[in-house]
Amino acid sequence: MAANPMYQFNVYRIGPEIKLGEIDLSFTNASLFMVLSALTVLIIFKLGSKKNIIIPNKIQLLAELSYSFISKMISDTAGTKAKPYFSFIFSLFMFVLFCNMLGMIPYSFTVTSHIIVTFVLAAFIFIGVTIIGFLKHGLGYLKLFVPSGVPIVLLPLIVVIEIISYLSRPISLSVRLFANMMAGHTMMKVFGGFVVSLGIVGGWLPLSFSVALTGLEILVAFLQAYVFAILTCIYLNDALNLHH
Repeated sequence: MAANPMYQFNVYRIGPEIKLGEIDLSFTNASLFMVLSALTVLIIFKLGSKKNIIIPNKIQLLAELSYSFISKMISDTAGTKAKPYFSFIFSLFMFVLFCNMLGMIPYSFTVTSHIIVTFVLAAFIFIGVTIIGFLKHGLGYLKLFVPSGVPIVLLPLIVVIEIISYLSRPISLSVRLFANMMAGHTMMKVFGGFVVSLGIVGGWLPLSFSVALTGLEILVAFLQAYVFAILTCIYLNDALNLHH
């Protein structure tokens, strides 16, 4: 059963079954690693901000670099108007990043390899950004679907395309993260299986691929968290500044 590369994505219950009517609220391995990811972020930044010394230690340096990195990303993509949303974007980036990174540990669980998790995050962002847009601009937010300078003849077609593009945001945002994480971990499991089945003599080639793939997957884990956060900033920029 363990040789199946898809077995690593199975969600199973930890502890007693908890049900609210037909809704299963039981604690699962996915729940466990989401909690662990959140706690890891909290611990790192608690320790990183505990002693604000001039020459920072490694944890403080990590916390300060993360803060500066996200702050600059927000400024570059969404401008100063997005500063009030720094806490949300920062928390989003760190949560997705640590969910990805903890999934790299052997025998752990990659939360972001499940479409339901990434889609809920993306849907929350989509609904939130849409509400912000209407609160900020009222019905004028609909101008987002009417690009300036478009000939009248093409306007109906362009509006339909813009609406479809806007509504597809949560789908593209969630599928991008889910697909990359699931594909990467599946490949790692497949090459790991080759190493075990071929043994010491024939397993050196798939082993070298596994090592290289692990390094690549760590990079992908960071890049996907970055892409998720920067696309959120871009969507927020549209809501706040109404570029059309």
